Amino acid sequence: MKIRVGFGYDVHRLEEGKDFWLGGIKVPHTHGAVGHSDADVLIHVICDALLGAANLRDIGFHFSDKDPKFKGIDSKILLKEVVALVEAKGFSIGNIDSTICLELPKVNPHIPEMQKCLAEVMGIEEEDISIKATTTERLGFVGKAEGVAAYATVLIQK
Repeated sequence: MKIRVGFGYDVHRLEEGKDFWLGGIKVPHTHGAVGHSDADVLIHVICDALLGAANLRDIGFHFSDKDPKFKGIDSKILLKEVVALVEAKGFSIGNIDSTICLELPKVNPHIPEMQKCLAEVMGIEEEDISIKATTTERLGFVGKAEGVAAYATVLIQK
């Protein structure tokens, strides 16, 4: 069995009045992430981690923010395509471990719904998706509620 690990990191600016998509669900909040797509930072880091593990470059290579067909796209569509690319190379997803860095809104109440949504999109078990949340103790752009950051590590196997 061949095992590979991938890592992803992403940041998005927060803006008042935007929808806040996180882990494939719309989270109620006064501010949302800004990006070319729906700016779902959690899905983006999972995509990058999966692509990296399979040596398939990064999310920007496959879904350029210069391409108008991806403007406002639901990131779940991108994730489904990334999973197909990884599977086409003969890999399956072992597990995902992720962390969201955000002051507000509180993420923990939404984690089970995110796990369910992501598991359905990727065709894996909810128990194989770990989502953790933390603040930055009011330090930096996350602490000042100017943005959201996320990290993900994945294991894939052939």
